[in-house]
Amino acid sequence: MILTDSHLHSDFSGDSRAPMEQMIQRGIALGLRTMCFTEHMDKDIVTDGLSFEVDMEAYRKGFGALKEKYQNEIELLFGIEVGIEPRLRGFLEEFVRAYEFDFVIGSSHIVDGIDPYYPVYYEGRTEEEAYRRYFESVLENLDAFADVDVYGHLDYVVRYGPNKNRYFSYEKYRDVIDPILEVLIGRGIGLEINSGGYKRGLGITNPCPEIIRAYRRMGGSLVTVGSDAHAPEQIADEFGRVREILLDCGFDCYAVFRERKPEFIPL
Repeated sequence: MILTDSHLHSDFSGDSRAPMEQMIQRGIALGLRTMCFTEHMDKDIVTDGLSFEVDMEAYRKGFGALKEKYQNEIELLFGIEVGIEPRLRGFLEEFVRAYEFDFVIGSSHIVDGIDPYYPVYYEGRTEEEAYRRYFESVLENLDAFADVDVYGHLDYVVRYGPNKNRYFSYEKYRDVIDPILEVLIGRGIGLEINSGGYKRGLGITNPCPEIIRAYRRMGGSLVTVGSDAHAPEQIADEFGRVREILLDCGFDCYAVFRERKPEFIPL
C-alpha cells in the first residue's frame, strides 16, 4: 500500500476550508505513515477574492505546532506547491531558498496570464490549441525556474477543458510532451502522480498513464504520489489504483522527500 500522501492542502491555501488538524486526524485514521502539506504559492491567482499566496509565517507556525503535537502518531513534512511563471523567476528563486522545505512541487497554473480553470482560457481557440499551448508553457516555465523536486499534475489543463480528457491522449500531444519529460529527466526532477483526476471526473490520474509510461520508457525513475486533497475525505483518494498504474508502467517504488532529498519506498 502507498502510505504517504505528498500533495495536501489545508485552509492555509486559498482554495481549502479544511483546518490542518482535521486533515492530519483523517490521515491517521486512514493509517498513513507520512503526510506532506504543500500549500499554494501562486502570486497571480485570485479566485472569488481569495489569494493563493500562502501566509508563510502563519503556515510555518501552525504546521510546527501540529508536527510536535502528533509526532508520535504520524510523520508530517513541510512542503510547498509553487505556481511557476517566467516573470516570477527571481521571486521563486528567493522564496524557495528562504524556507527549509522538505518538498517543493512545481506546477503550471497560469498560461499567458490566465488559469485554464476558467472558460475564458479556451475562448477563441480550439481545445487542441488550448491544450498544446499549455504544454508549450510548461517548457517555458522549466526554462525559467527548475529548483523543484517534482512537476505537479503535468496534464492539469485536461481537468478543465470543454471535453476534459475525452479527446486527449499522450500520442496526440507527444511532440510537446516528450520534450518536457526529457527536461525533467535531464534535470533530475521527478514526475508527480496526482490522483486528483479521479475526483475531477477524468476517471484517471494526472498525468494519464500513457505519460507515466512514456516517462519510465525514457529513463525516468523518480515519482511521488499525492491526492491533491483540499478536504479530509479526499486524502489518499484512489491510491490503490495509483499503485496498480505505477506497477503496470514499470515502477517498483515511489519517493518521499525529506529536506529536499528522496527516499525510495517499495510499492
